[in-house]
Amino acid sequence: MSQYPALRLRRTRAAAWSRRMHAETVLTPADLIWPMFVTEGEGEEPIAALPGVSRWCLKGIVEQARQASALGIPCIALFPNTPPALRSEDGREALNPDNLMCRAIRAIKNAVPEVGVLTDVALDPYTSHGHDGLVDARGYVLNDETAALLTEQALVQAEAGSDIVAPSDMMDGRIGLIRSALEANGHANVQIMAYAAKYASGFYGPFRDAVGSRGLLKGDKKTYQMDPANAEEALREVSLDLAEGADSVMVKPGLPYLDIILRVKNAFEVPVFAYQVSGEYAMIEAAAAVGAGDREALVMETLLAFKRAGCSGVLTYHAPLAARLLGA
Repeated sequence: MSQYPALRLRRTRAAAWSRRMHAETVLTPADLIWPMFVTEGEGEEPIAALPGVSRWCLKGIVEQARQASALGIPCIALFPNTPPALRSEDGREALNPDNLMCRAIRAIKNAVPEVGVLTDVALDPYTSHGHDGLVDARGYVLNDETAALLTEQALVQAEAGSDIVAPSDMMDGRIGLIRSALEANGHANVQIMAYAAKYASGFYGPFRDAVGSRGLLKGDKKTYQMDPANAEEALREVSLDLAEGADSVMVKPGLPYLDIILRVKNAFEVPVFAYQVSGEYAMIEAAAAVGAGDREALVMETLLAFKRAGCSGVLTYHAPLAARLLGA
């Protein structure tokens, strides 16, 4: 390699056009998935813990999907705020083909068919105890019994028109069961995005407000979500989900686990997605609100970090802002 002054690395940084030309990582609206919350009733319900994010009624969620299409965002991710009266110990409302999630799927696919719909497969928005599965008398989340229900839930969502089912529960073996059920029931083209490395994180708090499970959770989720200390285990989780039929995998949360994203991408060379979770979004918003950082700069830098680490795409509540900035 040449040495200074023959080699001046600042030469290619001297002008904006040159910086664009030499950029190693490129971010576009097509790299974004926009998480949205749907609720019963009419209108919009702002979420205090997530400034700028709201729960939307069915009519409103359709309008948000139209906005995603106009911005070039290819896919939205749906999460329901199930009414308290419909939550139960066994989360049976998840299997109702006319539940809030299924009605939202149908409404969006009828109105904006060009936008992909990704749906959460887990029982926590439907259980009265806030866990992602069935709980025994000791408070332990049962794996195989839960996986059977998740398989039914995924089928219900596929029948409603979901393009991607995304199991976020971290039960062992559920990807294989869901894949087999989709194949057997005429849904060969429904994708599975596995929450393959989902950590027991402190960054999920605002999300639990958004889906109405704050205060319901009894205990914690450490017996099924991953220990933040572990990295090799994440590779084992990803390997199992891919072997069982996942089309893509997710690492969640995002920024604290960039090392996991990179290791997964290098090890498997498959589509890897990150979820920039509610706590990450809230921190950026809080920093911007007190002048500790520029919102737009913080958003774009973090999204580029995900892409640089190897992500095919990012689930982010900042998707509409980022898409507008990228289209400017």
